[in-house]
Amino acid sequence: MSAPAVDCRDLFRVHRTREGDAAALQGLTLTVAAGEAVACLGPSGSGKSTLLHVLAGLEAPSAGRALVLGTDLSRVRSRARARLRREGLGLVGQHGERALPPDLTIRDAVALPLTLRGHGRAAARRIATEHLARVGLAAAAGARAVELSGGERQRAAIAAAIVHAPRLLLADEPTGELDAASAAAVLALLREVARERGMAMLLVTHDPATAAAMDRRVHVRDGRVSDEDSGGGTAVVVDRGGWLRVPAETLRAAGITDRATARAEDGRVVLEPAGAGGGAPAVPAAVPAAVPAAVPRPEVPAATAGRAAGVRAEVCGLRRAYGVRVVLDGLDAAWALGTFTVVTGRSGTSKSTLLRLLCGLEPPDAGTIRVGAADLGALDRAGRAALRARDIAYVGQGDVLLPHLGPAEQPGPAPALVTPWLRALGLGERLRQPVGRLSGGERRRAAIARALASARGLVVLDEPTSALDEAGAEALGALLRTVAHEHGRTVVCATHDPVLAAHADGELTLGGRPLGPRPAPGRDPRAA
Repeated sequence: MSAPAVDCRDLFRVHRTREGDAAALQGLTLTVAAGEAVACLGPSGSGKSTLLHVLAGLEAPSAGRALVLGTDLSRVRSRARARLRREGLGLVGQHGERALPPDLTIRDAVALPLTLRGHGRAAARRIATEHLARVGLAAAAGARAVELSGGERQRAAIAAAIVHAPRLLLADEPTGELDAASAAAVLALLREVARERGMAMLLVTHDPATAAAMDRRVHVRDGRVSDEDSGGGTAVVVDRGGWLRVPAETLRAAGITDRATARAEDGRVVLEPAGAGGGAPAVPAAVPAAVPAAVPRPEVPAATAGRAAGVRAEVCGLRRAYGVRVVLDGLDAAWALGTFTVVTGRSGTSKSTLLRLLCGLEPPDAGTIRVGAADLGALDRAGRAALRARDIAYVGQGDVLLPHLGPAEQPGPAPALVTPWLRALGLGERLRQPVGRLSGGERRRAAIARALASARGLVVLDEPTSALDEAGAEALGALLRTVAHEHGRTVVCATHDPVLAAHADGELTLGGRPLGPRPAPGRDPRAA
């Protein structure tokens, strides 16, 4: 039997912060066999991304063992970890553009891992072109990253991660910015490549479809593997020393709150509420179903409160091209004040481009863009920047926060304005934690909170739930609906997430089928 691709035992990773040490991994134990595909799931902040960073040699273990492709990462220096990444690993992060040098074409960016390993330029470009075709980007091989949609950049990053035939692929939300059809195609490709090359995969994901496509699913909570499922049912993992994590819904159904008694009985371990008598667990006659907590409603600062602060936005005859590649042609759309609209469509239908045009971050080739009374075509760069500062809050697909500062300490709105929104998005305990120590989902929520704190009219969010689990997407959708309906903002989100879209008043679909039936974009839900 071949050695496992990943073998972690009692793995700890501790971050030092101003508030004290914070343990992201707390005795995690996990094995991934050679050629095995494993999905890693868990709530935001549970340690999933930190696990990938340790296995990739980007962070050193604080204690325990992390054996990756035969290299014990707790015993080697940074140079050896870099060599392991270069020779044996494929890495896919949450933001595909970071793997694609902006001054190179996509073909040359994908070929770069091969040229760094000694391949000739012609051979590297030929192999890169083959991999781009496999992810559906053959026609975009000569484009640069800025000319691609977020989903296209993610697919290009996946091609770059597997072009050199790694023995282990580590991927953080690889399908988070892809529509369902593109995600399914990418997953099929990865499974095909894994079979061809004996490549093992460890994928962090919140997507049930992605997880279901893997050989095994492990859940991480509080820095440990709590349970796993390989198709034969879910098994709770018992860590060294007898530690195990019982699902909260199971404890709730048994009437167990903060204390329990445990005893061995006929080859079983029986848990019951502390103080209950022997025998069967004392289950209340009627256990209420778990009800998600209501989304907290932050107190909107007086300067930005009220419907009068909102704006209407519209585009007429909008056209945008990158060289000979036309991505938008003659688009008309309008967004009414106080509504929440999602922009949907398959990866590559230019949802992100539309949002950047709407915010004045890119100029259109033709057509009109109006935000409130402003015609963006009549403004120079400084004028568009002033408009954004006054009327538009925008969060793109990448991180926009400084890693050494806490979410409440970033440049922009004062902490007193931001804090209620951070609390509303579940970050009340992370207010001064350096952003670099937050999970991908927590950083995403922090960026959104700061945008909402500064929003005076138009709120534009690009794939806001790409790093969030279903509960986080549900909470964000409810909050954005409140922001639109009760605080008078005009909210526009590009998304592939049906959970978020279910909260929207309208759906604008680019180049394909909508996620589901909804009122027409721009219709005021209160007009009925």
